[in-house]
Amino acid sequence: MNILITGASRGIGAAAYALLKTHGHDVRGHSSRGSDELIAGDLSDPTAPRNIWDTALDELDGRIDVLVNNAGIYEAVADNASDEEWHRAWQRTLTINLQAAADLSRLAVSHFLDQGKGGRIVNIASRASFRGDSPQHWHYAASKAALVGMTRTIARGYATEGVLCFAVAPGFTVSEMTDEYLTGRGGAQIVADIPLGRVATTDEVAEVIRWLATDAPASATGSVIDVNGASYVR
Repeated sequence: MNILITGASRGIGAAAYALLKTHGHDVRGHSSRGSDELIAGDLSDPTAPRNIWDTALDELDGRIDVLVNNAGIYEAVADNASDEEWHRAWQRTLTINLQAAADLSRLAVSHFLDQGKGGRIVNIASRASFRGDSPQHWHYAASKAALVGMTRTIARGYATEGVLCFAVAPGFTVSEMTDEYLTGRGGAQIVADIPLGRVATTDEVAEVIRWLATDAPASATGSVIDVNGASYVR
């Protein structure tokens, strides 16, 4: 399969990128700055999603079978921040976590329909989609909850054309994004809230992404898979 995955330079994205390549798929990854291997694109720039898509499509000989929307940010803003700071944080988080994923998904759906062979989209949401997050992360929880709503809308709207859409909702995961928090004073409290007794690994989340992207049955479209050690169950 030809696969495009965003946010592939570290954490869950890097693990999924490596795993999908190991399984023999032709994968193109993206990161903000890019590299010899990864397509560059700052997702806070509204023009970036189309540029990333077009570059990947060209490098994959005009066919993409799977889009994995993994890129995202987890940046705090105080609830008593200035109006300007508050709005800036919300705009940045919603642009990167939601709008960019929506833009790429729209391009993917159009491509899948034009190809007439269907395709798959896997969106990386969060446990916060359902249980919320800290008082400093209203915007993060809102962006991920909206991503789940978008996932279900795509799944319901295009299933008859073979376009499948899934989401993964990890809890805290050992990655560069969460390492500082997990090793700090908040880490023990986080682990205490997880019945499994530990946070998930990036490899565990990557395996769920791989399965949804390549092997999950079509009837599973619209589903959201939790990877949080039973810290939140629905």
